[in-house]
Amino acid sequence: MPTIGQGQRPRIPRRAVHGVLLLDKPLGLSSNDALQKAKRLYRAEKAGHTGTLDPLATGLLPLCFGAATKFSQVSLDADKRYLATLTLGVTTTTADGEGEVIERREVNVTRAQMEAACAQFIGAIQQVPPMHSALKRDGKALYEYARAGIELEREARSVTIHAIDIVGGDHDEWTLDVRCSKGTYIRTLAEDIGRLLGCGAHLSALRRTGSGALTLDAALTLERLGAMTEAERDAVLLDPDALLADWPVVRLDTEGAGRFLSGVRRRTAMPDAAHVRVYGPEPRAFLGGGHIAAGELISTRLLSPVEVQGLLVQDTNTKEVKAATP
Repeated sequence: MPTIGQGQRPRIPRRAVHGVLLLDKPLGLSSNDALQKAKRLYRAEKAGHTGTLDPLATGLLPLCFGAATKFSQVSLDADKRYLATLTLGVTTTTADGEGEVIERREVNVTRAQMEAACAQFIGAIQQVPPMHSALKRDGKALYEYARAGIELEREARSVTIHAIDIVGGDHDEWTLDVRCSKGTYIRTLAEDIGRLLGCGAHLSALRRTGSGALTLDAALTLERLGAMTEAERDAVLLDPDALLADWPVVRLDTEGAGRFLSGVRRRTAMPDAAHVRVYGPEPRAFLGGGHIAAGELISTRLLSPVEVQGLLVQDTNTKEVKAATP
C-alpha cells in the first residue's frame, strides 16, 4: 500500500462540480492562485477563470467549474466595470503603485478639469498595451521582457470606454467608475489621463465590480468559502447558464433534446439568432448553446448527457441544502 512521504500533501479525491463561482479576489493573489485555492476547496475535477485580474487588483473573478468551463469565453468577452483610484503627479515604471517612481510633478487639478479629461476617452480609443502585462510575444509574457529591462514595440489596440464617472476625490487622488470593453488596460487609461492633465498619474488601486451581467454584490471571499461545508459551497454556485443570461431561450421536448445533444439540426419557427441557450423539458435541464440560421437550430457548444444529469442532481441537492438552512 502506497504511503505519503514526509512533507507531502495527501491526495484530494476530485469530483464533478458544475457551475459558476463569483469570487471576490483578494489583494496580492494572482488569478491562477485564486483559482487553484477555490478548486481545492471544491475538490473540482475541472476549473478555469474568465479573465485575469492582476495581483494588485481585487474584486470580481468569475470561476467556472465543470460544464461551465465550456462557456467561459462568453464572460471573457463581456464588458467590464472597475473602481479605479488614480494618484496624480506621480508616474511609475509600471503605471501602477508597484513600479519605481519616474517623475513627480506639482498637481493643481479641479473636478471640472478631471471631468473634461475623462470625457476625452469616452468611445472607441486606441491603447498601447503596457510592457508590464501578460500579453505574449514569442511565447513569453511582456512583463518577463520588462523585468529583464527589454522594451518591445507594441501595436495599439482598439478598445471602447462606455462611461467614466467620478466617484470621489480631489487634488491628487481620484476614484473613477469605469465601464469598458474587454481588453481595456485601466493602468494605461490612468497614465493617459494624467498625461492629458499635464501632471502625470499612475493607478494606485483597482477593484473589478462587474463582468457582463455578473456583479460583485454576490461575490464571496476565499475565507468565507473556507468556513462553509462542501454542501454549502455547492449551494452558492450559479448554474452554468448564468454566463448566457442575455441569450434567447429555446426549450425542447424529450425527443428534440436527445437529437440536439447528438448534434442533429432541427427546424424551428424562431427567428435567426447568433446565440441561444437550449433546455430540455425539465426546467433546469440546460443542454448547451447554439444559434438559429435559416429556420434551423444548430448546436455550437454542447453539454454531455453525463453533465446534464450531474447538473440536475446538483440542483436537487442545492434545493435540499437551502430548504434545511434556517
